[in-house]
Amino acid sequence: MTSPRNGVGVVGNRRLAMTLTAALLGWMFDGMEMGIFPLVARPALQHMQALSAVVDEGFVQRWMGIVTAAFLLGAAAGGLVFGWLGDRIGRVRAMTASILGYSVFTGLCYFAAVPWQLAVMRFIAALGMGGEWALGVALVMESWPENRRPLLAGLIGAAANFGYCFIAILAVGIHITPDSWRWVMMVGAAPAALTFFIRLFVPESERWRSSVRHEAAHPLREILGPALLPRTLLAIALASIPLVVTWGIVQWIPMWADQMTGGKRPEVKAFIQLSQSGGAVIGSFVAPMLGIWLGRRIIYAGMCAAALAVCLTLFRGVHTFGAEFLVMVSLVGATTAAFYGWLPLYLPELFPTRARATGQGLAFNFGRVLAALGAWQMPTLMAWFDRSYPKAGATLVLVYLVGIALIYFAPETKDKPLPE
Repeated sequence: MTSPRNGVGVVGNRRLAMTLTAALLGWMFDGMEMGIFPLVARPALQHMQALSAVVDEGFVQRWMGIVTAAFLLGAAAGGLVFGWLGDRIGRVRAMTASILGYSVFTGLCYFAAVPWQLAVMRFIAALGMGGEWALGVALVMESWPENRRPLLAGLIGAAANFGYCFIAILAVGIHITPDSWRWVMMVGAAPAALTFFIRLFVPESERWRSSVRHEAAHPLREILGPALLPRTLLAIALASIPLVVTWGIVQWIPMWADQMTGGKRPEVKAFIQLSQSGGAVIGSFVAPMLGIWLGRRIIYAGMCAAALAVCLTLFRGVHTFGAEFLVMVSLVGATTAAFYGWLPLYLPELFPTRARATGQGLAFNFGRVLAALGAWQMPTLMAWFDRSYPKAGATLVLVYLVGIALIYFAPETKDKPLPE
């Protein structure tokens, strides 16, 4: 088989197709898992509160924050643990374990009877979800030709949002209520079947094999060493900006709409998620393609500016649920999720092969620690703003101004090959 830089033969094409299929399916199911809780949170917590008509908003917001924080901390830990494992034992074996983990423990949420059980299951499931992103990105970017990486980054970003969209379509057809939320968690167990496909048909990264052939990898030591530490810290900061907004307020928009409609229209949350994911598919695909022509840094700054403007328009200018609200939510999805197409393009360009999965996993998921702190304190923030989601959101999105400043300290990697 010829080098991935110069072209591939028939056997190589099949290997590349298997690699890409596994990564896209893994990330699509990852997106599906992430989309589950915003849909089931309010009805599940209402059920656990044993109320039928009146929901204690403080109880729902408090436990929504706790469960979301547990999920984010699990994803952050999983990104580091499974990323390290991928650099040590290989991308394919570690990815298999990560997908199996998040599938099984999402399914086990079906049996949760009280909020703390839901939080524990979501934490363990998130370990696998956090790891899968870093492993799938490393495997695909190391296997495919260099000139295909922007397209692949867009596909990876879009795949998660297809999963997010899929679970929303199911929710449109079958309304999620306090009496029916558990079936959604069982749907989340389905990706376990993907692990058999991966183990049988997906080849290991040859770049990784070559990098560890003569010496065992020590990825954590390397990314925190003096040579790579500046890049690691910048990568963490650049990934943290969009993650804080996504998990700090965008994921709460369905609950805001539920509050607007008095909880009397359960289908509203699904329509919002469809609008978000539809816009997100477009945004995450377009961002890395623009990065080909304009460069990585200018696109990141542009994404921050666009997301800030759109989010402020939604939170400051739209006050009732309707067509205008759904259009703005779609634009919010496009601008805030564009980063998730840009990050699979840029983060692999910062780290050498022997430490790539660990570096990506730490950078992408460390932002979830900050987001977890925000989610945990969200009820306090909501109380400060009289339990107003839009007031809290309009404040939180100002973090994009930090991103506009930070990107100019980052290296420009346009037209450069992946570091060996």
